[in-house]
Amino acid sequence: MKRRLLFGERLMLGDGHTPFNGVVPVKIRGEFSAASLQHALLRLQQKHPLLNAVITYDKHNRPYFTVDKDRPAKIPVHIIPRNSDDDWKKESINQWLSPFDTAKDPMMRMVWIKGDGVSELLMIVHHCLIDGGSVLTILATLFELIDNGDAEIGQEDPIKGLQDIVPAEILENKKQRFKAGLIGSIAVLALWLMPARKKAIERQKDYMLHWKLDEEMTAEISKFCKGSGITVNTLLCAVLLQAFKDIRKENAHNKVSCPVDLRTINKKIKKDNIFAFGSMFVVSAYPELDFMSNAKAIQKDIKQKVKKLDPYLMLMVLEKAHPILNKFRRFLKHGKSSNDCMFSNIGRMPIPYQYSTFEIETIYTPTVIGPLGNTTSFMTTIYRGKMDFAFVASEGYIPYADGLAIQGKIMSILKEQLETQLQPA
Repeated sequence: MKRRLLFGERLMLGDGHTPFNGVVPVKIRGEFSAASLQHALLRLQQKHPLLNAVITYDKHNRPYFTVDKDRPAKIPVHIIPRNSDDDWKKESINQWLSPFDTAKDPMMRMVWIKGDGVSELLMIVHHCLIDGGSVLTILATLFELIDNGDAEIGQEDPIKGLQDIVPAEILENKKQRFKAGLIGSIAVLALWLMPARKKAIERQKDYMLHWKLDEEMTAEISKFCKGSGITVNTLLCAVLLQAFKDIRKENAHNKVSCPVDLRTINKKIKKDNIFAFGSMFVVSAYPELDFMSNAKAIQKDIKQKVKKLDPYLMLMVLEKAHPILNKFRRFLKHGKSSNDCMFSNIGRMPIPYQYSTFEIETIYTPTVIGPLGNTTSFMTTIYRGKMDFAFVASEGYIPYADGLAIQGKIMSILKEQLETQLQPA
């Protein structure tokens, strides 16, 4: 198998040497063997051809996902001893910064922090290959196979190009092609004319703040949102915007970018497809409104922005932008940050926790950090009824002290809103 990388995949691949890694840590109680893990990874690679892929280049330096059926690349497993409950945090940061050798190794690896009866299993993936939706599918299948190496997991029909994710009636439509070409040409021209800084912001030290809510507070948040007519996603957007405003003051931008999983609006992308690139929209607060009025206004904005998303046209436009990919990457890396952070709500993780010889105690929220500008992100998941948060940043963008203050402010705003709802009318 050999296919050219789409624009979004090329953007995240970068030069093929700079890390753009996602890390998914899982805490496990019980035992499983190294052999069962290796067999599970082999079965995963048999189902998903791109998990065997390396990056090759044509004479024009255009990258390809390339799979050698005769000599498939093996997903490596690195075992290290477990010394404390915080080892996974240190190792996550280490793995953010450890590049893949994309020319000869697969773009997925495992780190097993092995203890006596308790372990953390870290799945590390290059973001050019896998997004949050793919992570959930792969993770669920991985543990099913560790538990039962003969489990029936099916076979992925991999995405081989734009024609597999854009319907033929749209891809071949002259009007749509002209529109995509026109928008792409305008975007290319605008980017050529847009100046970028000669020197990128110095990223400095990366860090992660992680915390987890108990089941009671998680349930209270869900109940609060249902009673208020907003989603948990909207509530957290409003909380983030308020927290950045309170802590960062004049340095706050009043903008949070939210990724959209294209699987939810592009039915050509199947649930088990490995796919890495989504769309994005930006939300802002209304300074003149109180918190709940603001949240409801944000909810309305989000609905309108998602409704306007055209996943097929977006993909077609981006494929017209390959000639200016390097300039776009430079613009993202060198341009002045205009967003406070990226917020990704993966939501509930429908992965079983009880297996024959082990139990998944928790799945920590996946984290990712990349080289394209502001690294600040806030991510959340729910597993076994508990909401899990991860705040990722770099000192060059958000000082660690500000990060801690934002963490505290997020929790104080959430508690304040929940307490307000509990007060008698």
